[in-house]
Amino acid sequence: MNKPLLAALSTLAIAGAGVAPAVAAPRVAPKAAAVTVDFAGTVSLSNCSGSVIRFPNSTDTSPALVLTNGHCLETGFPAAGQVITGQSSSRTFGLLNSAGTKVATLRANQVVYSTMTDTDVTIYRTTTTYAAIKSAYNISPLTVSATHPTAGTAIKVVSGYWKTIYSCSIDGFVYRLKEGSWTWKDSVRYTSACNTIGGTSGSPVIDTSTGQVVAVNNTGNEDGETCTLDNPCEVDENGTVTVREGINYAEETYNIPACFTSANVLALSATGCTLPKP
Repeated sequence: MNKPLLAALSTLAIAGAGVAPAVAAPRVAPKAAAVTVDFAGTVSLSNCSGSVIRFPNSTDTSPALVLTNGHCLETGFPAAGQVITGQSSSRTFGLLNSAGTKVATLRANQVVYSTMTDTDVTIYRTTTTYAAIKSAYNISPLTVSATHPTAGTAIKVVSGYWKTIYSCSIDGFVYRLKEGSWTWKDSVRYTSACNTIGGTSGSPVIDTSTGQVVAVNNTGNEDGETCTLDNPCEVDENGTVTVREGINYAEETYNIPACFTSANVLALSATGCTLPKP
């Protein structure tokens, strides 16, 4: 996976080289005028990237949320099958403006949700609100789309850690993406231009036609190995395994908004919420 940078340097090579096709949706995205995608609203973590996010129904006075990967959790990788909710946290995030300059430090008070089962996400609750961030720094959160992404869509992967933006397209979708003991469902496969590296873990994947977050960057096949750490493999509905060395992947986020109230309170029992439960 695009492991947290320090972990990548101390164990295996830095991740970021893998995107493979599993089950690519037959849909093709219509061409649309691109919006400006920059660093505003993204954050840098100690070893990963992330973003300040809101959902379509979030209120401006709600606690601001930060999205990154499950494998970026400060207490270590969640085990396969593990779901963490309501865990205390004091993690800090460097808030970036459009130019990639750090303008503030945000602090978490809770890990609202974290897992590496079916998906690879951690969502933090911060001690401030969207309105307060906007008033102080004129920075708005990124909105998480509630709609499944489309193959062929032009995207940008925005790394707050490296202050680098990768541009490519969604190549397709992977029925099951397996890496070590973890399995992710319906993952996004990039075209080869998004050659993400360690430290880009948790970067928002932004649809350039809407400016909304459609996925969170998380892994890639580095060495051509099969289903090992840093070498995810694709598994289709028939169990056929495909390895695509040098291709990178992300986990979809469209299913997250249904699991939160307008006040950004986690509601895993809500109608339409399909995130794994503890």
